Amino acid sequence: MCIKATSKSLNRMIKLKPSNLLFFWFAFFWAATETAAQQLPLFSQYVFNSLHINPGYAGYKIDPFVQATYRSQYIDFPGAPKTLSVSGDMASSDGRMGFGASFSSDQIGATKTMTGLLTYAYKIQTGDQSFLSLGASAGVSEYALDGSQLVPDDATDPTLPTDKVNLFTPNLNIGLFFYNERFFTGLSAFNLIGRQNLEGKDIALALHHVHYYFQVGALFPLSADLEFKPSLLVREDLKGPTNFDVNAMFLFKERLWAGVSYRSRLNIHYNSDPTLATSANALAAIVEVFATERLRVGYAFDYNLNTLNHQRNNSHEISVGLYFGSKGLQQEMLRCF
Repeated sequence: MCIKATSKSLNRMIKLKPSNLLFFWFAFFWAATETAAQQLPLFSQYVFNSLHINPGYAGYKIDPFVQATYRSQYIDFPGAPKTLSVSGDMASSDGRMGFGASFSSDQIGATKTMTGLLTYAYKIQTGDQSFLSLGASAGVSEYALDGSQLVPDDATDPTLPTDKVNLFTPNLNIGLFFYNERFFTGLSAFNLIGRQNLEGKDIALALHHVHYYFQVGALFPLSADLEFKPSLLVREDLKGPTNFDVNAMFLFKERLWAGVSYRSRLNIHYNSDPTLATSANALAAIVEVFATERLRVGYAFDYNLNTLNHQRNNSHEISVGLYFGSKGLQQEMLRCF
């Protein structure tokens, strides 16, 4: 049986109207905490639940599956990112359609981005044990700034918000996901709509632009009790460095996943600083255990390899997943990814 198995204070505050100020603080906090220009939340444990990066993954596990993931990045660093995600998906009774829902909250300093999505995927059988899934997720994103958390030099400045300033915009993601018993690959695009709602208001424009994901991986049996799963994820937004993860995971006795993930980037869009052509970012140790046949618990520890590695730098990520539904159907249809 195979069990499936993301500073320093300013000396001077520029006078801005609230909408411009929100954009300014988004850009400032992100630049302080994520030198790579990828703004969407990233989880090290996406290797066990690709719904975070591809809507075509919905229904892949067949049985209903719910997962919650919490990530605390750059521990003790002021304004460091804290991300929470809750997602669930399932397949139709005949396995041809997938349905999903997800909610994420990504907080960086006084700013917060929250997104809610509903997902649909349709599977096309391309071979005896191979499938191509076409998926789309749609919903809404909120970009917000909590002015009460700001500490300006001039607290009497009437242009500074003292409470929450926010803006909502629609969102749409699409993806293709191909898989068989031993191989998978996917291509997806996020934030396809909604940017027009932000134009002219200077709110969160640095955050809401199209992001592309490409993933590929395979599962190799090494012995009766050990399997090896290498995989690659490439993240691209066409505006900054190309980010990639190289993963090496091992499955022991179909109960314990353990491995590492190397995250880095290639600066192929900008040639102003040749020293940034490549820049190591982080090395993650990942463990996931199946406490029961339906409950799985995961943990990831990220150690930064960039300029923050001599400061408060470590990141922790915890996930809990739970299967529901027919165990027999799960065993018959479930793949090992």
